[in-house]
Amino acid sequence: MERLYMDNSATSFPKPAAVTEAMVDFAASCGASAGRGAYAEAKACEQIIWNCRQRVAELINAESPERIVFTLNCSEALAIAIRGLLNTAPAGTHAIATAMEHNSVLRPYNALAEQTHLAPEFVACDPATGLVSPDDIARAIRPTTRLISCVHVSNVTGTIQPIEAVAAVARKAGVPCLIDAAQSAGHVPIDVQALGADFVAFPGPKGLLGPLGTGVLYIRPGMEQKLATMKEGGTGTISEQPVQPSTMPDKYEIGSHNAIGLAGLAAGVEWVLRRGVESLRFHDEKLCRLFMGLTDGVEHLRVHGPRDVAHRAGVFSVRVDGFEDPVALAEALEADFGLLTRPGVHCAPLAHKTLGTPPAGTCRLSFGAFTTEAHIRRATEALAAVASK
Repeated sequence: MERLYMDNSATSFPKPAAVTEAMVDFAASCGASAGRGAYAEAKACEQIIWNCRQRVAELINAESPERIVFTLNCSEALAIAIRGLLNTAPAGTHAIATAMEHNSVLRPYNALAEQTHLAPEFVACDPATGLVSPDDIARAIRPTTRLISCVHVSNVTGTIQPIEAVAAVARKAGVPCLIDAAQSAGHVPIDVQALGADFVAFPGPKGLLGPLGTGVLYIRPGMEQKLATMKEGGTGTISEQPVQPSTMPDKYEIGSHNAIGLAGLAAGVEWVLRRGVESLRFHDEKLCRLFMGLTDGVEHLRVHGPRDVAHRAGVFSVRVDGFEDPVALAEALEADFGLLTRPGVHCAPLAHKTLGTPPAGTCRLSFGAFTTEAHIRRATEALAAVASK
């Protein structure tokens, strides 16, 4: 039975052939560490990393490649921003996020609530769509608010939040704004200069089609003066200084880079740039319409999230009557139909509380650049067959 991968929200699969080729080429012909030598291979590694920065900066319209900080993953990128702003904040400092956030935001907020007595507030979202109201975020702002975080696309429902309006609210109040673009980068067009957010975090292996172990934090010019470092160490630059460089991006990048991963990420981003994010978004919208059309009216099948494709991406949480545990549903879909899905609460417990799903959560299907209409038909036929039983 041919297996059908429907877990692109976790990591994209398959990858473009160029991603694998770039990583193999680095391992076979370079293998050096940037900034750790004057020989040709070390300089070649520097160029590979710089090329990756340039491509990512082009993708999101960053002011310059130096605004791109490479991280281990999106969770680390978010932690750098959250911790760097709030680690030394006085007791009672207030921070805002939405109820649809991933644990990569929820857990740092809650840890800081214990460690520094941060006062986190999670703004409620619509239980049917998962959408947050920018007005509700505006009403939540206090004189002590020091950060507003908002997920761009929910990893549970595919809900596309009004991040432009949220960033405008934060800007008007003079509060730094952090956008979690884990599920949107490469899927939905992002122009950081037009957006006006201070920080945007996203991973390499999802919509950018790169390998695991790669992530990005965009930092708006000037915000590095307000963002403390979370870690310090060697950078391969200005080594005569005993303190961390203040220049971008060295201030936030320590140790040898995951150069083989960034070689792959550069190839993934180049593929996305050639295809065009607008084109990928149009493809995703078509798949969403098809999925919703084929699942409408299927008895015993419940599909959560927005019905309007303008407010959603290709991430669908479903439940089937009779399967109290989504794990059992995922196992049935794999065993009988070769369909690979993700059951559970998807590291987003407040999102599931918002939706009113049971403690066990839902079964999630998520689309990628290589998902086809034939794949959607096969997946919806599997869901209908399981629901009919």
